[in-house]
Amino acid sequence: MNILLAVDGSPYTKKMLAYLAAHNEMLGTDHTYTALTVQPQLPPRARVALGKEVVERYYQEEGEKVLASVTKFLSRHHVELKTMIKVGPAGEMIAKVAQSGKFDLIVMGTHGHGALGKLVMGSVSTQVLAKCDVPVLLVR
Repeated sequence: MNILLAVDGSPYTKKMLAYLAAHNEMLGTDHTYTALTVQPQLPPRARVALGKEVVERYYQEEGEKVLASVTKFLSRHHVELKTMIKVGPAGEMIAKVAQSGKFDLIVMGTHGHGALGKLVMGSVSTQVLAKCDVPVLLVR
């Protein structure tokens, strides 16, 4: 299987990785893995004031911080990992990458907000489910 791991560096990402490690059928050399982190876009005025190079370097550095722990964890389990950093709305970008990359499964941690929390704050996992027809495994 071609598996997309949506990661954000939160404790929920760590729970998702622990789940994968505890389930041998999910973590192994039979699958290919890509870790995707999505950085929120800076406000337009900040992007203009800082300049394109500074903004791109910022996105890259922030993305690498998130991906470093994921890469380290999976390398300890002898899993090769491709990485991707995107910028934009997280739910939209995860769904877009999953569809265009022909992934068989998306695995992501979820904060587990209740119905009211989703209504007020929205939910990246809810957006991914709504915008994508790739199966999603949510780890809570």
